[in-house]
Order: sequence, then C-alpha cells, then structure tokens
Amino acid sequence: MAKTHKDGYLIRKISPIDIKKIHDIDDLLNSLKFCGFQGRNLGNAAEILYQMFKDEKCLTILTLSGAMIPAGMGMLICELIDHKLIDVIVSTGANITHDFIDATLNGGHYLGSDNVDDDDLFQHRINRIYDVFLPEDNYDTAESKLLEIIRNRFPDKKIKITPSEFLHIVGTAIEERSVLSTAAKNEIPIFVPAISDSEFALDLVKFTEKEGYDIDFYVLKDIKKFAEIIRNAESCGTFIIGGGVPRNWAQQIYPYIENIEKLKRKDYEFGYKYSVRIHTAIEKDGGLSGCTLSESKSWGKYSLDAKYVSIWCDATIALPILIYGVLQKLNLI
Repeated sequence: MAKTHKDGYLIRKISPIDIKKIHDIDDLLNSLKFCGFQGRNLGNAAEILYQMFKDEKCLTILTLSGAMIPAGMGMLICELIDHKLIDVIVSTGANITHDFIDATLNGGHYLGSDNVDDDDLFQHRINRIYDVFLPEDNYDTAESKLLEIIRNRFPDKKIKITPSEFLHIVGTAIEERSVLSTAAKNEIPIFVPAISDSEFALDLVKFTEKEGYDIDFYVLKDIKKFAEIIRNAESCGTFIIGGGVPRNWAQQIYPYIENIEKLKRKDYEFGYKYSVRIHTAIEKDGGLSGCTLSESKSWGKYSLDAKYVSIWCDATIALPILIYGVLQKLNLI
C-alpha cells in the first residue's frame, strides 16, 4: 500500500453544526457530512440516495428486513413508491404479514413496553416485538381476510404461481393504503424469497389442511423474473434496510447472471452502482448481514466504482430522517 503524504490526510477540518444555518432536515443532513462518526455516514447516505433517485437510468431495489412495519415505518415506504423512487421490493415474509394486518385492521399494532411480564402477555394472547404489542386476535382477523381474498380469486382452490404474483393479487384486493396495495397499484413487484418463514405462509399451509386448497409457490421462477428485471435495467442500486435473506437475495443476482451467461470478469464490469445500507450488524463473525459493501464487490455484486455507504444505526431512527430529508432535497415535500 502506497504511503500518503501528511497533507493528504489533513484536507478539510470538521465543521461543527451551526443551528442558526439549519432550517430543515435537508440542511441538517448536509451539515452532518462534515461532522464525524455515524452522523457523517447519515449525511453521505442522503447524498448517495439523492443521486440514486435522481438517476433516471437507475433501477432502485429496496430490501427490507427487521420489524420495520410493526415499528411504524410502512407509510415511509408507501411514499417512496408513490413518488416513483422505488422499482422493486425484496422483503421478509414477516414485514409483509404485518403490513397485511395493518391494512386489515386499519392499524393492528400497539405501543407497548420492553419492561413487561411476558408470561402475563402470553396469557392474554398478546405478542411482543420489543416495545410493540400485537394481539393474537389480530392475526386471526387477518387470516380470515386472507381466506376471503383467495376464495374470491382462486375459486378452483388451486394456487400455483410465484410468490410475487400472489402478493400482487393480494395487494390489488386491499383498499386501505399499505405497502402491498401501494406496490400493486404502481406495478412494483414484491419478492419474498423466504416466504415460508412467516405467519402469512402458515395461514396458507393451514388452508391446505383445513380448506382443501392446493398451494405450490414457484419460488425459483422469481429468481428468473428478478434477473430479467435487472438485465433490462441500464444500472441498478440498492437501499438496504437491515440484512438477512432480502439483502443477500437481491445481491446474489449479479453472480447468478455472471454464471448463467458465462461472463468473464476481465471482459466486463457490472454490479450495483449505488447502495445505502442501514444496519446494526458487524462483519467480524463472517455473516452476510454484517459483511461490508466493499466485501460484496469481491463477489461481483457491486461495481468497482460503486457509490455506497453504510450507517450503523437503528433503522427506525435513520430511515425517517433520510427519507424526509431526501424528499425535501428532491422538492417532493
């Protein structure tokens, strides 16, 4: 590694935040770019997200893990969809389940506490997601609504389609504003690679046992569908909330394309061109959720000249600030 001259390290001084010069969230995020630690990463994330959203040739993929919908982040995602800033969603099954519950009950989650008797909650059939409560009765109501939808849409009791097609059908049947309904209205595909890991899937399995349905999701076809979307895009970027299956599933598509088309790395360069990642995982244990975006370049998942930043922060803090600030910068609010 080449040595750097002393002056090469001391290029710009820290600029302390001047409250008198800050009039909105966009101003705050711009100021944070010249501070330190995760504040600077948040400011840089806003700039990269702005560039990604402004790039008309860039297809933007949102990956969603963690309990974002129960925590109240769903309408933020709807705003991104309605403003045509998100082109594809890759999510956990849990977030989609919670979104469906909220749509069915006009909000199905309650302010709770992490300092509570969980044994007592069990007796009351109240599920706890850290400091959010979800009554088991709400799962029951959502299950009945889901059964009603599939009875109307699949009278022959046979469901043999991809998960993304199924979620589009469910979204079109929902009148209330939600991620599912907003995505369906805007023709935004929702991919849920690990759909069997969700209450949503458990309901469907129950319907095969109790209601006589024949349900078989073609999960591998969704990989082909997503690959075709990526192939047809001039460039792509990711907006990663958390990690897990949604992040890896979205990122693995470039190695898949490389393998299927027998491309040689020295003859091309592709991969995601932008990425903003909000997470709390660390890379030290070798897990996917914590691996750096730079590490992902070694796999061909990101281009060598990609613009990216990671913010180590609870997404319920960083996500609303980022989205509000970037929407201000784009003059959308």
